[in-house]
Amino acid sequence: MSNTRRKFLQSTAALAAGVMSGTTARMAAGQQPAPQAEYTPTAEPSNAPPVQVPKMKFGNAEISRLVLGVNPMYGFSHYNNNFDLAMRAWYTPGRVCEVLHHANSFGINAFNYVNVNRAPEDLARFQSEGGKMHLIIQVTANDDPAALVRDLKPLALQRRGEEIDAAFRNGSMAAEHEWCKRARDLGVLVGVGTHKPEVIEMVEEQGWDVDFYSGCVYNRTRSPEEWRKLLNGQLPEMPSDVYVQDDPPKMYKVMRQTPKTCFAFKILAAGRIPDNGIEKAFRTAFDSIKPHDGVYVGVFPRFKDELRENAGIVHSILTKA
Repeated sequence: MSNTRRKFLQSTAALAAGVMSGTTARMAAGQQPAPQAEYTPTAEPSNAPPVQVPKMKFGNAEISRLVLGVNPMYGFSHYNNNFDLAMRAWYTPGRVCEVLHHANSFGINAFNYVNVNRAPEDLARFQSEGGKMHLIIQVTANDDPAALVRDLKPLALQRRGEEIDAAFRNGSMAAEHEWCKRARDLGVLVGVGTHKPEVIEMVEEQGWDVDFYSGCVYNRTRSPEEWRKLLNGQLPEMPSDVYVQDDPPKMYKVMRQTPKTCFAFKILAAGRIPDNGIEKAFRTAFDSIKPHDGVYVGVFPRFKDELRENAGIVHSILTKA
């Protein structure tokens, strides 16, 4: 069992009331394992000043090359329902704000926001407390782009990958092209999100007027037919959350080929990369993308300061420190 899987099981089990962990022998003896201490986002492990994540030019702004991802904050684990619930239980409005402020302390000043659930209220609270983030908004099928620009003043709108990939599969990309044209009229940077390298290749070939791409390095929107071809006729139980190790080089290749800014996401395979592989995954990402590209990475810092760890790794890679 990987370290990541073990920590996941420990995390979700801790949320179940009345459930005992440990072996049958320990239960019979009445012994309880010591609970793992939770990390408090505002607690600093030392007096050393936080490292600062290097910046990149994006439109008229200077943003951190490590952009804070949103999924864990609202329970999108890309693992299973138990982990979704664990994230939602831990990420109270107060903790969302604490994590956003903590990200600011490392120079992380961009947030791949999505307008779901109580996200608008959490963002407003963070801003009222003095926090500042450039918003790169994932725009879903239910969102009104004009209202998002009016109410949230984002730096950029990114058509969400789920919508783009469905359109690509259904042959309705012309409608997404029109969406990008309408977004351009709103006066913000315009981007296309996807989990498929071939989407970026197609948009580039057709010359869409977009500023950037957000690409998942794992293709998690394969069709049943694509999975059967890949797996010799078999279908996985959770096709939308199977992560294939041969996928990242394909996405990184198309990101290098376009001159437009790109953001790589799920570079840690939605938490599937074990702890001893995290630095390597970050290094692979930054070695594989362009100097004016970045990454989106979400955090679930329940048991360790993932923001400090990620910021330190990125700082070390990009400054050669």
